Amino acid sequence: MSKFEITRRAALGAFVLTSSVVLNGAPALPHAALVRVDIAPLRAEVGDPTARWVTEELPRTLAEALASVGRAGAPVTVRIDTVILGPSSGGPGAGGASPDQILGEVIVGGVARPLRASTSYYPMAVDQPLVEQSNYDRVSQLVRAFAYWAAREV
Repeated sequence: MSKFEITRRAALGAFVLTSSVVLNGAPALPHAALVRVDIAPLRAEVGDPTARWVTEELPRTLAEALASVGRAGAPVTVRIDTVILGPSSGGPGAGGASPDQILGEVIVGGVARPLRASTSYYPMAVDQPLVEQSNYDRVSQLVRAFAYWAAREV
């Protein structure tokens, strides 16, 4: 699977869902109430703003991913345990890529399945003065990757 597939699916889901917005600013999705996200372990492990970013993005992103695979009505609970961001200066990967990971569980019908999603971060000079924005972008990519794989577990 390429990063293009995730981006294309996310863009298609966003296009379809832009017509309705609920009061908190998140896109309204059919059966969105059936997606529950528990970030208590994440908040205890890494704190804010990472936990806040995941809380803001994962319910919507997971609902979009479920809709993209035809499972919009599936009741799903996700627990996020931790987010690990590799070094901002680069890492051991190809082209100096730094590995980022998000770990948790997808719970469907009372059955919990562990899930780990990873992305690669390629450092850029512009990221150094904008560390918080860079980290937000990295967490956002991890959330999209996690939602993509979680939707396939349902």
